[in-house]
Order: sequence, then C-alpha cells, then structure tokens
Amino acid sequence: MGARTTNHGHRFAPTVWPKAARWAFVLAVGALLGVVFSYYWRVFYGLDARGIPPLWPTLLCVALGVGTGAAVLALRRVKDFAARGAACILLCGILFAFANPPLQTPDESEHYLRTYAISMGRFDFDAQRGYPEDVSRLMQAFPGAWVNAHTSAGVGIDPDTKEEQPYNTAGYALKQYGKDGTVQSVADSFAQYLAGEGDADPVTEPISFLILPFLPGALGMAVARLLGLGALGCLYAGRLGNLVAYTLLCWLGLRYAQKARPAFLCVMLLPMSLYMGASLSYDATLLACYYLMLALPTRPRWTTSTAALYAAACIFANGTKPYLNLLWVVLPLLVARRDWKAKGNRLAWAGLCAAGSLAITLLVENYGVLMRHNYGTIARQGGSAVNGGEQLAFILSNPLRYLAVLLGTLYENDGFLGQLGLFGWKDLPIAFLSLTGPLVLLGAALLCTPPTEALGRRRLGGLGVFAALYGIGAMTAMYITYTPVGMVRIVGLQTRYFLPLWLLLALGVAALARRALAPRLTAAKAEKLALPLCGGYALVGAVLLFQHYFIGPVYTVYLK
Repeated sequence: MGARTTNHGHRFAPTVWPKAARWAFVLAVGALLGVVFSYYWRVFYGLDARGIPPLWPTLLCVALGVGTGAAVLALRRVKDFAARGAACILLCGILFAFANPPLQTPDESEHYLRTYAISMGRFDFDAQRGYPEDVSRLMQAFPGAWVNAHTSAGVGIDPDTKEEQPYNTAGYALKQYGKDGTVQSVADSFAQYLAGEGDADPVTEPISFLILPFLPGALGMAVARLLGLGALGCLYAGRLGNLVAYTLLCWLGLRYAQKARPAFLCVMLLPMSLYMGASLSYDATLLACYYLMLALPTRPRWTTSTAALYAAACIFANGTKPYLNLLWVVLPLLVARRDWKAKGNRLAWAGLCAAGSLAITLLVENYGVLMRHNYGTIARQGGSAVNGGEQLAFILSNPLRYLAVLLGTLYENDGFLGQLGLFGWKDLPIAFLSLTGPLVLLGAALLCTPPTEALGRRRLGGLGVFAALYGIGAMTAMYITYTPVGMVRIVGLQTRYFLPLWLLLALGVAALARRALAPRLTAAKAEKLALPLCGGYALVGAVLLFQHYFIGPVYTVYLK
C-alpha cells in the first residue's frame, strides 16, 4: 500500500508494525493453521476413532506451525543468501530425520551397522563381531523396507460402514508377518523395540568396507553414546550428524556459486535430497559434493583456492563411490584459459583430480581387503547371472539393443524426473511430490533468468555434454555391475542418482527462458523469492512423509 494523505495534503509514512506485534501475529497464524491441519488429520484419517487423544496431534501441528512462523521471521533477518539457505536446509532436514522411520532409507540397515561400529572405535571389518543387544532389537523391530516389500491383502472392517471389505496395503506403511499374520503399523515396531521384550537374533557387521563417508554419522552416534542413548537414539543422532555435514557442504556450494543460486538452493531442498541428506546413507555427503562441484563452474574466475576445493570434493566423491565418479575430473577443463587464474594450468589440475581419485579408490579397495576378517567368499550382488566383463562385451556387440534398453528403462521410470516423490527402496510413492517436483524445479529455473545469471555458451554447453555423459554413464555402470547379462532393463537405478542432472537441466531451461522471455527480474529479487518457494516445498515434503508413515495409512482398514 502507498503512503496515506490528510485533507490538508500532508503525507504520512506507511504503517509499520512493531516487532513484537509482527511476531505475535505470525505465530498466532501458525498456531491457527496447526489446529486446522490437526483437525484434518483427525477427521480424514480417523484418529479419534482409533483412540488417539485429540490433544497430541493438535499440539504437534501447533508446534510445527508456530516453529515454521518463528523460522520464517528469524530467517528474514539473515541477509546472506548462503547462510539463510543453509539454515533452511538444516531446519527442514531435521524434520526429515524424524519423519522418516528407522532403517527405511535405501541400504540404511547396513549403513547403520557400519556407522555404529565406527562410533565404537572399530576401524576394521569383522563378520563375526556383534553389537549390543538393543541394536539387535532395533534391527528386528524395523526389518528394512516397509511398504511394498511387505504388501499384504485380506478382509477387514470398513471404518465408515463397519462392514467387511477387501484391503491391500500396497503403498501404505503397513506390513504382515506370515500369510495369516497380523497387519502392523510403524507404531507397532516402535512399541516392539521400546518394550524390550523377547530375545532378538544377534546381528554382526555388514558387508560394507567404507570408513570416510560414515565419519559424520559416527561422530553423532559417539556423542549419543556418551549421553547414554540406546540404539534408537544413536540412529537419530547419526542422521543428524550426516545432516550437519550435508548442510555445511551445501553452504559452501551456495557461498561459492555466483550465478543461478536459486536453482542450487532448490535442488538442495528437494524432498529427495533432504531425505538422503538426513539419513545414514553415504549419499548425504556424496550429493552435497555433487552440488558443490557444480557450483564452482558458475564462478567467472577460478583461483587456486577454487581449484583446490574442487579437487578435494572430487577426490572425496570418488573415495565414496569409486569409478562411477571419475567423469567429474574433466569439469575444470570447461573454464576458459583467460578465466583460469589458479597456479598451474587446467590440464594439470584435471590430472591431479584424476590421480587423486584413482589413488583414493585403490586405497579404499585395498584397505577394505586388508582390514576385513572372517568374511570368506563374498558373493557377487545380483548372483551368478551378473558378470561385468560379459555384460560389457554384450553392450559393445549390440549397441542398438543397448540403446533400446536405455530408452526403455527411462520410459518405465518416468525419466526419473517423475519420481521425485518416490522414497525408500522405490516403494513409498507420494504422488503429490512426484507431480509437483518438476514444477518447483521449473519455478527455480525461471528465477535464474536475469541477464546477470548467464553462464556463457562455453560453460553451459560443456555442462550439457557432461550431463548427457554422466547420465548414460550412471545407467551403464548399473547395467554392467548389477544387471544380469543381456537383460532388457537396467536394475538398481534410483532417482537420487540423477539429482545432479536435474540441477543442470534447470540451468539449461533458465538459459532458454532468458532468451525467449527477456525477463525484467533481478538476481536480488529472484534470491528473495527462492527461499519461500523451495523452503516451503521442503516443509510440505517432510509433513507428507510423516503423514504417510505415522498418520494416514492405518485408517484404510480396521482389521478383524
């Protein structure tokens, strides 16, 4: 609104709310929205009929609403874009850490056991070495993937008509032990673990021989153990340790990026990114390294510190996931000679990245061999039908067939761009996030259209070629290492592998939109709009994840 005038023509300044009044209003609105949302849960998901006191979901939603309002007001006072984005990543990531039940992230059971072992000071690997009893109880209470891997069907009681009806738990957080066993919810697993009843089968160390990427989570677990927390507390502490590492690396990426920062913030805050960043998976730090490495080419000039930071991130990524990440060593070559201000030329730094990556790969592999005990022969993942040499020969002798395999796999998986709401072991689909994820990416791309955000044809074209090679390389690597020879689809691919590609896609869309729309948007205005768009979407993703696991699914059937 503009300034007001009196009858005598004098102008008054616009009304400015006192700070206390603004805080009181925003927090009151947050509390009111929390009450409304909790009422939606109670009515639509039948919480009252399930015997859940109305006070608890109401208090939870009010606390979330008030906390969100307080976070918005506090972040408005932070002027630095990188710091503001990192704070938003950390806060939303904490919600994801607790919205996701234990051991539901891909391979989190193995990652939990390895991280817990490191937190106990075990830096070798022994297949016969066990864990405390409460760790075994946690593993027994949360047996891996929750939903489709435990799909069951039967006859139950309709919550509205009270009559018998068939049910199917596909896509819901329900599972069934045995053909005629009781269908249970996530709450039953928490109750089973917390009750501490019965003897759990002992667990031993997993087939996992990495140390470096699990150190942040292990540090969190070590602190939890010093505080006397049990296996469940250590799990959440480990997730928070990984989240802190993810946040710090993302902060570095936002700080060093000089162009297209809304796109970087968007991908960092995507529900899929936060789901992995707030888990025990080594993908937490790996994804953050990807975003950091892609942020550096947005700098017009590369100094020695820029090149050194890139080399460190590249070498770490290769030590975390060997061979697949070797392609990243070429990105320094995209910097034009006139823009290269680092000591040593571009080829020397690319060679340093390659040499360091190969060295750490060999070090990790040999360390895993020399420091393992009592494992015996480790079977190839995927069984005897998987053979890397034969699969590579098959690809080279049948290139057109392999092209059909690539295209068919992309088609069956919605190009992986339509699976941004597919969590867990590809068995928890949240359709709303899958539908809106590409739109949010598009919105972030449009925020990168000011003329000052242009990367230049050389770098943008080079990044496009890199994206195509990286995508094909990732799919081919999974075809060679995990897929039976000659199979017509690629096994093991998941959406998180393609998150760096969607970041580069956003940069490409921004370049096209910049030419077609000639926008008047400024970079400063775009960065102000990026946080509510991307942070709000991350908040919605965390709430929906929690709703699926802890609120919504159980209402579908009242069992006999």
